[in-house]
Amino acid sequence: MLEQPTVTIDMSGMPCPAPLLGAKKIIDDLQPGQSMLLVSDCPGTSDDLFAWCKFTGNELVASDRRPDGKTAYTLRKAGGAHATPVAHVTLDMRGVSCPGPILEAKKLLDGMKAGEVLQMVSDCPGAVDDVQAWGHSASVEVLAMLPMARGAHEFYLRKK
Repeated sequence: MLEQPTVTIDMSGMPCPAPLLGAKKIIDDLQPGQSMLLVSDCPGTSDDLFAWCKFTGNELVASDRRPDGKTAYTLRKAGGAHATPVAHVTLDMRGVSCPGPILEAKKLLDGMKAGEVLQMVSDCPGAVDDVQAWGHSASVEVLAMLPMARGAHEFYLRKK
């Protein structure tokens, strides 16, 4: 479950790069590990934030498409206790439709030791829901689900 953001900023109606610049201004004033919520309806915001986070070390924790066409992005300032987990194995399943990513991840996790971490990358639209359901019903712990560019996500899964 995501923590409550420290600050919320609504940049709806502002064209790119205004949402990114607004996020930078706010996040610069946060303490390491604190998060902010950015709301934007600009279609380029997702790619802008992804690239900026990779460059700065800040974390794009989640993106939530709202019914009104806006997207809410949760960003966490770099340097806090919420670091991205270190993976023992990486599985890139971009281009594979569901349930393929889950089935392949399960095969890999079955061969791993308890406590080891699998990083799975998937761009299947159903992967987020599938991984969340799997985490509730199986011997896997979902450590993190991080949005990437172009609709992909990184999932960090620890074998229990």
